[in-house]
Amino acid sequence: MPRIKSIVTRVEVDIAKRAHNCQGNTRHRIARGDKRLNVRNGRSWDRYCLECAKVIVGRDIAALQGLSAKLE
Repeated sequence: MPRIKSIVTRVEVDIAKRAHNCQGNTRHRIARGDKRLNVRNGRSWDRYCLECAKVIVGRDIAALQGLSAKLE
């Protein structure tokens, strides 16, 4: 049976080990110990605060639902 590929990029949620700015909005600060969304970007990771992560995930869910509807 052929392996089915995923169109979803590798993502994970983890805890920040140090404080840094969100890559979605530099005014958003991720403090040490905060949850953050990590999205694989080539050989590195883009890291987003929870506020930006919720927007990203919500937008992508809507896009995938639209794609699914076109396949029906």
